[in-house]
Amino acid sequence: MPARRTVKSWTGHAEETPLAHQEPVTPQVNRLRPQDEAFHSWYRFVLSFPPHLVADYLSRWSSGSRGEVVLDPFCGTGTTLVEAKRLGFAAFGVEALPVPALAARVKTDWDLSQDALEGVANKVLESAEEDCESAGLPGALPLFHQGTQSVSPWTPPQQILDLIPRGIISPLPLRRVLILRDHIESVRDSRVRSALQIALAAALVEDIGNVGFGPEIYTTRPKDDVPVCDVVRRKVRRMVQDLRGVTGTLRPQTTVFLGDARTLDCLADASVDIVITSPPYPNEKDYTRTTRLETVLLGLVRDRAELRALKKSLLRSNSRGVYREDTDDVFARRFPRIVEIARRIEERRIALGKDSGFERMYSRVVLLYFGGMMRHFLAMQRVLRPGARLAYVVGDQMSYLMVPIPTG
Repeated sequence: MPARRTVKSWTGHAEETPLAHQEPVTPQVNRLRPQDEAFHSWYRFVLSFPPHLVADYLSRWSSGSRGEVVLDPFCGTGTTLVEAKRLGFAAFGVEALPVPALAARVKTDWDLSQDALEGVANKVLESAEEDCESAGLPGALPLFHQGTQSVSPWTPPQQILDLIPRGIISPLPLRRVLILRDHIESVRDSRVRSALQIALAAALVEDIGNVGFGPEIYTTRPKDDVPVCDVVRRKVRRMVQDLRGVTGTLRPQTTVFLGDARTLDCLADASVDIVITSPPYPNEKDYTRTTRLETVLLGLVRDRAELRALKKSLLRSNSRGVYREDTDDVFARRFPRIVEIARRIEERRIALGKDSGFERMYSRVVLLYFGGMMRHFLAMQRVLRPGARLAYVVGDQMSYLMVPIPTG
């Protein structure tokens, strides 16, 4: 069942956190407005919260003094960070998934030379197109090409097929993507290379792959072929356009860490004034699957061992990311209300005769989730300054056998 999203905000010392108010987020409020597309549209999660929500809280909570620092400890693709930068706040982001963390870093790198990006991109894309033609791939194509093409036989690398969902990208577009990826990886300037990687990542989920979200990821009707380089070229042009709009404007620094929000080891004590974030919810959404296509094709996860290590770095929120050695549930067992929810889920599982390995994990996922969130809040106490203000976008759930989980 879809989450009922609520923004909850708190003010006061970290040890006290009195509840200030709750504000429901409607589907209309949650949409990306045309005037907010700059930088945000470069690469977004399907369930990203809206930029104007962040801007409203930052404007409401800012004391007006210089030096206030914003944090998003579950920063995703950087919605909070982009808005903080736009409004003149220094900001930190922490994200465990590599592609969203890279996207957040790229989307807040406003000092990147648009001329360098455009020039390198043109050379890379032209070279990749030449290599595609040399490999026997057809040249000019409409955006979504249907029809059989005569090309030389080619088998996708097995390590890629082992990691991405079956049918999520067709063979010809995949071959083009891998050729372009190799050219992008050869770019020496790391900032330009990262920008091109995110342009390719966005193109993969929006135009190239057979990808749909509803809100879970699913495979759509196969595209026999796609002009990959043309699609990425359009993404780069949008990036260049947005960068030109901020030329010559000094902005505070934004730093994005690839890390675990349950520890926040990357942040200094008493370093944060404002927090705006949306953590995962206790449900069956596997966030590594949501970004699997681009994570694998960019080479950020190369085998199942690396995928397993990535899952272990995440706050537990689904039964596909639970491991025998997990201990976050210990932190949740001191709260009778949470233990009672887990007990109800387990009782209902038994009553319904649900016996699969994943279903047996449902009650433990709830304990691991809230235990992980408790670890996160304990870590937050260390990094918050007195008087810090926090807003968490959360969603109540009924994902486990229709037992209500009042997450908020």
